[in-house]
Amino acid sequence: MGSEPDRKQKTSQPMWRQLIRLSSDRGDSLQSQLRRALVTAILDGHIPHHRPLPSSRELARQLGVARNTVVHAYQHLMDEGYLLAEERRGYFVNSELVNSRLARAPQPVTSDAESPDWEKRFLTRPSKQRNLDSLLGRWRDYEFPFTAGQTDPAMFPINEWRECCRQSLAVQAITNWMPDSVDNDDPLLLEQIQNRVLPPRGLWVSTDQVLVTMGAQNALYILARLLINEGDKVGFENPGYPDARNIFELRNCELIPLDVDENGLVVDDRINECNVVFCTPSHQSPTTATMSLERRQELLRRASEHDILIIEDDYESELNFAGTPTPALKSLDGNDRVIYVGSLSKTLAPGLRLGYMVGPEELISEARALRRLMLRHPPSNNQNAVAHFLALGHHDSLVHRIASSYKQRWQALDDALTEFMPDSSRAPAFGGSAFWVQLPDGADADEVQQEASENGILVVSGNPYYMDPVPDEAFLRIGFSSIPAANIRAGIEKLAGLIK
Repeated sequence: MGSEPDRKQKTSQPMWRQLIRLSSDRGDSLQSQLRRALVTAILDGHIPHHRPLPSSRELARQLGVARNTVVHAYQHLMDEGYLLAEERRGYFVNSELVNSRLARAPQPVTSDAESPDWEKRFLTRPSKQRNLDSLLGRWRDYEFPFTAGQTDPAMFPINEWRECCRQSLAVQAITNWMPDSVDNDDPLLLEQIQNRVLPPRGLWVSTDQVLVTMGAQNALYILARLLINEGDKVGFENPGYPDARNIFELRNCELIPLDVDENGLVVDDRINECNVVFCTPSHQSPTTATMSLERRQELLRRASEHDILIIEDDYESELNFAGTPTPALKSLDGNDRVIYVGSLSKTLAPGLRLGYMVGPEELISEARALRRLMLRHPPSNNQNAVAHFLALGHHDSLVHRIASSYKQRWQALDDALTEFMPDSSRAPAFGGSAFWVQLPDGADADEVQQEASENGILVVSGNPYYMDPVPDEAFLRIGFSSIPAANIRAGIEKLAGLIK
């Protein structure tokens, strides 16, 4: 039987099995889990500084893991400065590292004065703008996620992406992207956008005409800040992309609604009074219409005649699997009136937030200077990894696989809508990732979206796409990029039942 001090020493030791919970079902290794748990325990003050941690053999026994798992975790924490090894005594928490952290929150300075009246302080209220429902951020929670703008995780090329990340983590690569690039972009990425991404859209430009952005939306914000002044008239597709509309509204401009039909943006005299026109000619968002060549030529003619700038969002241009490829509007522009905006989000991964804009050198130079004030430059490590992904041909291969998969889903959704909602839609001739579906007379798109959500179906109301709060006709945007083809028919059958 142990002595009283021995028993006191044992009972005062941390309850390691409660402090550290490991699971082989998680995505990371047991060693990574152990290191994370130990760091958390050390920084939260749960491990006394004056007592040694269990030996690697003892901790491995308590946690039910291999001894090497603990040995490597301890060694890593020593390298990081969290632990110190004392000969014949064991591993101890490095008190200098822990003591450098604040032990408690400082006492706040208070007075009798009231807190700021934030309602009066805000110069603008972006949260009050009409936008897409926040439910879209939880699309994985739905049995039938008919949403667009998200990629199917099963299609992400994990091995190819890891290969590119490894290349970007080579010593020389890290040396190149680690410093603050100020306002510069990764040279390899600019080269790949110039030589791989743009030529299929009919664009041949110099790298001085390209700026990398944090997604297409960042490009639109920069352009709105540079080119749109208070009181300017901005032509905007109606229906159109809500986030772009909201960005322009922040400039206190006058939005001119421009109709859209089966041939895309309607080019009429309303355009003549605009300073800027925003359009999605290749694959109109949300109606999926492709702008005809005749209308493109007429739009460019009017732009030259009335001194209009055109912002072209080449939305989902790479997802053309159902129709004849059409070159970008900018490829027809001989007078530098079109600023082209593109993105890699819809094919590679939305979370990478990498897009680009193409325009005359004078514009790109000013956009680069403005981007520097906003965020300096997109993360250089992401830029470099994506550059390798493009250079090694992985992106072209991925686009081919996505197009093949999306075509099956496109056909499955068209068949299901024809069977259960025959009067509602027409398959987009271009391809893309969504259908624009008209609801029966008297239906309210917001109510249908809410009812569907409560029954495990995620669809998007068409109302936020319109400039008027309540459009005359009700539409749903039904996407297929993130739902398996095998689930589409059952989801549409259930949705049709709810609508009826």
